[in-house]
Amino acid sequence: MDQLTKYLIAKSLTLYQVVTVIPGFFNLTRIHNRGAIFGFLGNTSNPLALVFLNLGALLAFGIVVYYFIKTPPDMIRTRISFALIIGGALGNIIDRMFRGYVIDFLDFYVKKFHWPFFNLADSCITVGAILLIYNLFRSQEKCSPSS
Repeated sequence: MDQLTKYLIAKSLTLYQVVTVIPGFFNLTRIHNRGAIFGFLGNTSNPLALVFLNLGALLAFGIVVYYFIKTPPDMIRTRISFALIIGGALGNIIDRMFRGYVIDFLDFYVKKFHWPFFNLADSCITVGAILLIYNLFRSQEKCSPSS
């Protein structure tokens, strides 16, 4: 879905073109993000920073895949968390490898406050991370002794 939405945005919108979806709240705006999630380090012109950013993303991807494989099959919520993170990371890694940047296009805002641009891959990573943190706290409750 991530790659399909990015393809559709790339074919339909020019760079920085804005399409208002919900006035005062949500636009589709095509940008090219050379940084990390939500545009972090997106404005850096240092090629070494981008190399380290990409290597860090690949390392993090490998670690999450490792933990996904090691997670027992009965830990369904944890495996879903890892799967969301892996899918999102893979979507953005594919962009970086073949385009040199990630297409972001979701633009939420209220008045002059804009949330950083993002895409479906970023959403999967974020939801997966939140779910993983929730699962960790929930499993600690189960393991703690009752009073």
